[in-house]
Amino acid sequence: GDARKLLNIFELVVNTENEPIRITNELVLSKIQKNTVLYDKTGEQHYDIVSAFIKSIRGSDPNAAVYWLARMIEGGEDAKFIARRMLILASEDIGNANPTALILANNTFQAVNIIGFPESRIILSQCAVYLASSAKSNASYEAIGKAQTIVKETGDLSVPLHLRNAPTKLMKELDYGKNYKYAHSFENNFAEQEFLPDEIKNTKIYEPGNNARENTIREFLKKLWKGKYGY
Repeated sequence: GDARKLLNIFELVVNTENEPIRITNELVLSKIQKNTVLYDKTGEQHYDIVSAFIKSIRGSDPNAAVYWLARMIEGGEDAKFIARRMLILASEDIGNANPTALILANNTFQAVNIIGFPESRIILSQCAVYLASSAKSNASYEAIGKAQTIVKETGDLSVPLHLRNAPTKLMKELDYGKNYKYAHSFENNFAEQEFLPDEIKNTKIYEPGNNARENTIREFLKKLWKGKYGY
């Protein structure tokens, strides 16, 4: 990685200077700063700019996000690649702090598959600005990571009998589905019961983020589950 980047910089200096060439720190720095359109889609510059773009959105800076977006566009990046990255970010870094972000990002991805450059740059810009200006949460990202860790550590835990499907008489005789409480048959469409395997019952996997929408979710879950999960 570093060797490739160094080689790219060396080629840049050699290709833009007249012979004889005396390479100095000042010359290299000057060439790198002036070469704003350098964008090798298979090289380090590509990944550096994509990283800056994503981190600018995550960091809630729409100004920087649009700048790095423009760098990618001027460098010939595929609109679908950019839209795909924003689609992932909408769930990973915004999530339930603003569920509309995922809808907009998905619509953006669909739109750029229909509308190419130069018009699609407007759609990409709208999405980037919206995502950067949105409330942020990685709670869902953290939750699935924690859940996968639990699965890897505990293996194939048995599904509680009351949650099992019972399509046959034999399964019913084995108590599959017995004592399951159908939520919609109870007040407020909720009936307290255990949904996790016994070995990990009461384990809180989802921790709502500290934002307006997920604070409301936290209060809702706390009202339902009382002290069970520590909400």
